Amino acid sequence: MTGSTLPVVERPASSNNTEPIHFDLIELLFFAYRDFTSDPDELLLHYGFGRAHHRILHFVTHRPGMTVAELLDVLRITKQSLARVLKQLIDTGYIVQVPGPRDRRQRELYVTKEGKELALALALPQSRRIDAALREAGIQDRAALERFFRAMVNPERRRQLDRTTPSE
Repeated sequence: MTGSTLPVVERPASSNNTEPIHFDLIELLFFAYRDFTSDPDELLLHYGFGRAHHRILHFVTHRPGMTVAELLDVLRITKQSLARVLKQLIDTGYIVQVPGPRDRRQRELYVTKEGKELALALALPQSRRIDAALREAGIQDRAALERFFRAMVNPERRRQLDRTTPSE
């Protein structure tokens, strides 16, 4: 629709007419996310995997021993969706699941050596993109950026952020 005018969208009756709409920032987030995920997406294709595999590998790598129930809570996906993707990762040797030490019905998840290597290979281009963007934007205060992203997470879900273990 280059050159045409955009349709006017009326605000919901419940919104405050003086409340700003950050279309520019929303659009930047869309484009940033698109490019942020593009590098790992390309690598995942070689394995026949997708973004769901990436997310599972990421969280299991950084939270070894997390249970399937915890992973479901973090990812906010259905058991059926998780089961299919997790089975692929287990069958291909990237993740193992073991019975919990206290409750044998719980299944704890761990990455294998191959799983950790793949998780790192997926994270490396994303880390490089973050470093380059911080440099280009002249952002020195990484803590402020972390506070911003933390504040973007729903308050009732922020407890999940505190469970991350430091990267190696």
